[in-house]
Amino acid sequence: MVIPSYWSGEKKGDVIYDHPTPLDSEGTLLRAIESIDVLSDKDFKLVILAVADAAAIEQQVENKVASIIESASAEVLLFGPSKLKQIHELLISTGKKAYTDLLKLSGYSNVRNMCIFIPHILGSEVAVLIDDDEVFEDPEYMHKAKEFIGKNIAGHEVNAVAGYYLQPDGDYHVKKTVRPWMRYWDQYDRMNEAFDKLIGSDPRLKETPFVFGGNMVIHRDLFTVVPFDPEVTRGEDIDFLINAKMFGFHFFLDNQLSIKHLPPSKAYPIWTQLREDIHRFIYERAKIEHQKAIVGMTRVYPEDFDPYPGCFLKPDLETKIEDSSKLLSDEYLAQDDKRGSEEALNNIIIAKTEAVPKYDLFQRLCELQKRWHELMRFTSQEEIRSQMRDIVLV
Repeated sequence: MVIPSYWSGEKKGDVIYDHPTPLDSEGTLLRAIESIDVLSDKDFKLVILAVADAAAIEQQVENKVASIIESASAEVLLFGPSKLKQIHELLISTGKKAYTDLLKLSGYSNVRNMCIFIPHILGSEVAVLIDDDEVFEDPEYMHKAKEFIGKNIAGHEVNAVAGYYLQPDGDYHVKKTVRPWMRYWDQYDRMNEAFDKLIGSDPRLKETPFVFGGNMVIHRDLFTVVPFDPEVTRGEDIDFLINAKMFGFHFFLDNQLSIKHLPPSKAYPIWTQLREDIHRFIYERAKIEHQKAIVGMTRVYPEDFDPYPGCFLKPDLETKIEDSSKLLSDEYLAQDDKRGSEEALNNIIIAKTEAVPKYDLFQRLCELQKRWHELMRFTSQEEIRSQMRDIVLV
């Protein structure tokens, strides 16, 4: 089980995370660790990743997370920038410096890749990815997490299992105040439609178009072959699901695998969050559009991901962006927020310019996958893995 913990300093960070914990507060990490007490099955290693939103505060973040772990009752391994540096030095000393760019603690996708690389180094068959703003309430969570993974269900290998979030009130629906601009950017409505279809109905296990990054179970057969895409700055979980499907893997949702999600409020304005979503959906749509017929790969279509995120991967995406951004701009103007209004309109321009990929994303994905697979094979050699395991376990 790997839990990344994101932290920020007083100055603006190098990387945008939804709600990094300020260094001068305690945050939610200890709460998440202590909630493990409720689990009936504790037969797993727990690793906490110390993630700073700026290089300048990496050591402070590592120290802070170390102090929190020391006060926890559970046995916990800490992996932070100092251990990553040792991993990099080992790769460089073996003539594999080219692989160091695949292993970073900066950006959601890179962090998720560390969430699967460390279980690989520890020889784990399964990686369970959790976030630090969650708590376990179901004593049988780990039993359920391991129940289907790696098995053959109805002729398909279960390579990954998505759980889901329970909101603070215990319901799985996303509850957001409906604003006029959401009439066109109907993200939450489509998410809830998908949740009802997958979470709120039988059978218990079914192939899924979405996944939650903080409640994800991935088998070794998948995580040693397909990585998270570092170019994706937001929504890396669903992007990973798309990548996995392209490489012929099967992702299922288990409608009994829940975890309570108790996130703090997001620190960034709505136009920023919308901009991040615009980037991710344009990127993912282009990746799907750029697909080529390759032996052993599976062609996927936007409709495969309906109702969510499929509704944002179709030709009408630009219309959604334009209509919703104009309405959001009007809302900001009504609040006398000129900058917010301008930035909302800038989203329309960005969607047509900088958000449009300048290269073949499918080819880039295939190249990334090849390098990741090579890295995993190289670090499977017992001598290399043993040295890396010693770094992780110290």
